[in-house]
Amino acid sequence: MTNETWGRVCEDLAKTIGQTNFTAWIEPLEFDTLEDGVARFRAPTTFIRSWVARNYADQIRHHIARTGAAVERIELSVGPAPGRPALVPENGMPTRGWPETAAQADGAPLAGRAPDGAARAAPAEARAARADLPGGPLDPRYTFDTFVVGKPNQLAHAAARRVAEGATVTFNPLFLYGGVGLGKTHLMHAIAWQLREARPDLRVLYLSAEQFMYRFVQALREREMIEFKELFRAVDVLMVDDVQFIAGKDGTQEEFFHTFNALVDQHKQIVISADRAPVEIKKLENRIASRLQSGLVVDLHPTDYELRLGILQQKRDQYAEGYAGVVIRDAVLEFLAHRITTNVRVLEGALIKLFAFGSFVGKEVTLEMTQECLSDILRASDRKVSIEEIQRTVAEHYHMRMSDMVGPKRHRTIARPRQMAMYLAKTLTSRSLPEIGRRFGGRDHTTVMHAVKRVEELKAKDTQIAEDLELLRQMLES
Repeated sequence: MTNETWGRVCEDLAKTIGQTNFTAWIEPLEFDTLEDGVARFRAPTTFIRSWVARNYADQIRHHIARTGAAVERIELSVGPAPGRPALVPENGMPTRGWPETAAQADGAPLAGRAPDGAARAAPAEARAARADLPGGPLDPRYTFDTFVVGKPNQLAHAAARRVAEGATVTFNPLFLYGGVGLGKTHLMHAIAWQLREARPDLRVLYLSAEQFMYRFVQALREREMIEFKELFRAVDVLMVDDVQFIAGKDGTQEEFFHTFNALVDQHKQIVISADRAPVEIKKLENRIASRLQSGLVVDLHPTDYELRLGILQQKRDQYAEGYAGVVIRDAVLEFLAHRITTNVRVLEGALIKLFAFGSFVGKEVTLEMTQECLSDILRASDRKVSIEEIQRTVAEHYHMRMSDMVGPKRHRTIARPRQMAMYLAKTLTSRSLPEIGRRFGGRDHTTVMHAVKRVEELKAKDTQIAEDLELLRQMLES
């Protein structure tokens, strides 16, 4: 098999497994030989060799066979192919690299080059340094250009922008947290995209906490912990999404803690996201929670009407190209922004459904058609107040911390707002008493019952309590 043939195989693999997976796992490989039905490749690290052998060997063999070559199995070893020494970038870390020329002497595409053949902006050393990073895929839709900024997410957006500039920042780590569909993952991807474009020399690794745990367990099983540590502690920017996933997993937490410390000591940037603040993540070790709070902790608040409307307007312009002739007026978007307040994903799903409906009926989508088409979504969105939203609203109203809302403190200035939050959770949600108790720091259902009864008594004789409850109810239902 020639390098030209391997180049065609690379093009097919990129289409099959996706460009992100191709760049992370296949592009670092070096084709060596194809003899006696065995195709031999070299990988830059043991970790990549093991991953490719386990996940992509069959696909590589299949696509090679489609070219007419006789191949029965794939063999992978570690190290550069003969005559192709590893490059040593400025940071001193040996990595596999290719010459700067865009083609081999015989005119064939360079093995492992991106299938589109486009020249990379980064130097060869930077490309090689990034090629062996086993990060998760980045969604091309999630950039700063497509992120709609409003008051609820203004601070988070500004902090993310600062990190994405690639310069030294005064806060490390950046910790983003908030409920489902508020833009945490969007900002994480946007940071990674901009860093890769503006600073191609940086080794940027984005992955979910679940992926981190999986690779940690795999390294333990394969006895490759040295390679694992070298890989994760050699990055310039580490981004871990949904870090609450590692809570309660002692071994993973231990390794995450040491990786975190090693990167901070090297002044490398860390960006973390979660569905709640560090101190509110149950079963997360105190030392990790403390470390995560040592930088900038930013809350993405639930969207307000103006932000939801802005998002809908942007999405309408984005989808209009794919649904030519479908007209959705501002009045419809305003209606959706008022009625669907749960999260942005539900809002976007409703808009897509309207576009599809409009393309079927072939006419303008009216307000009446919207109510008929989205009747199921609108019913589900009515009176959908979450316990977390209630806790946050009550805590902000009484100028207390969320950690006190779910914590053990019993001082009256904390216990009374906590009881009111439990009362609102009982009256505004369909959650059971045991579930409400669990969301308030693992309390018993009898504690919730007592809180509800006590607030009802106070409401009847204390006008200030009654007024506060009514105000909080209006804020939550608006």
